[in-house]
Amino acid sequence: MPRSSAEPLTITPESRTILFVTVFIHLLGFGIIIPLLPYYAETYGATGITVGLLTTSFSFCQFLFAPVWGRLSDCIGRRPVLVASLLVTGISYLIYAAAHSLAVLFLSRMLAGVAGAVLSTAQAYVADTTTTENRTKGMGLIGAAFGMGFIFGPAIGGILSRWGFAAPAYASAGLALAAAGFAWVRLPESLPAGVRAEAAARRAGRTGFREAFSRPVAGTVLGLFFVATLCFSGMEAILALFTQRHYAWGPHQIGYLFAYVGVVAALMQAGIVGALVRRFGERALVRAGLFLMGAAFVTAGLAPPLAIFLLVMGAIAVASGLLTPSLSGLISIATPPDEQGGILGIYQSLGSLARAVGPFLGGLLFDVVSPGAPLWMAGAVLWLAALAAARLPRREQAERVLSRSTS
Repeated sequence: MPRSSAEPLTITPESRTILFVTVFIHLLGFGIIIPLLPYYAETYGATGITVGLLTTSFSFCQFLFAPVWGRLSDCIGRRPVLVASLLVTGISYLIYAAAHSLAVLFLSRMLAGVAGAVLSTAQAYVADTTTTENRTKGMGLIGAAFGMGFIFGPAIGGILSRWGFAAPAYASAGLALAAAGFAWVRLPESLPAGVRAEAAARRAGRTGFREAFSRPVAGTVLGLFFVATLCFSGMEAILALFTQRHYAWGPHQIGYLFAYVGVVAALMQAGIVGALVRRFGERALVRAGLFLMGAAFVTAGLAPPLAIFLLVMGAIAVASGLLTPSLSGLISIATPPDEQGGILGIYQSLGSLARAVGPFLGGLLFDVVSPGAPLWMAGAVLWLAALAAARLPRREQAERVLSRSTS
């Protein structure tokens, strides 16, 4: 029998701190180069469509390979997959820094997408080392590391870009390689050998998209995560144009806005969501997050006075802080220990697909319908998702589903 998800491997708090630092360092490097990518690509004659394809190529490769890495981590352990992903990411940044054409830039972004398994593997590590009661809190810490990387990364990238576009890429490569070395030396393996053997013998390659969606808990969570990420990424894509149109904002103001949203979301995930999930449970937080985000999107689409707009953006950050760790915690609670990597890989894979499609849909609605249309439409979809979230089980019900599936 596989180890129960309620019986995590004994890992010291220091190990989870090491995991947090590893994820933060990785995402700091990611945050350094991503805002500069359009400007770098333009030096090689890229158009707006080409820049969009660069982003999409990364997301598409991550969509294809995240489940593969996840299943591999179930069979050989989390640490080797995490380290390998960081090493390949570092190499992709070195290629990015040495690029001399658009083709090489595409190669670097596609390689980074292939290696994009850090987040799902880190989530699987958390699942291995937490009880079901603490699972969502642990997922929140990973989300906080993600947010903090995107808060500080763009600022560092802006400073380093004074020495050319290659300098931020070399810094990102150094951070990724340093994170790989740090994880290899300091991070203990979280998945017991017995569970790895079970995964290799019985489940390797078995958990695909069709099977994942056929499961009552996992299928609902995956659908809600895809919809929420689709709506959020569509908002992100048009936010700069929207604020330029209605508030005469430029790059500096939108940068401050993203930092503000990131700080609020990180604070929610780092501490507040743990207390809330103990009081109300994951299902209630998911429904509240979807409803609040939908209401905030609709209000923002009306282009209210600036002070109201800033409050609404704060509400979006709060909603994201409620929603993201609650969904990842709930799907993990309902997944057997020897399938955590595979299921969480599929989970992140769908997020990548949503981030590839959402910006296109947001831009299309912005151009064809009106500047507020992407926000109004997303708000309506999120409200429908909040109604669909009534199908989600409470944590205790999810644990019973898992118990039946592993008995």
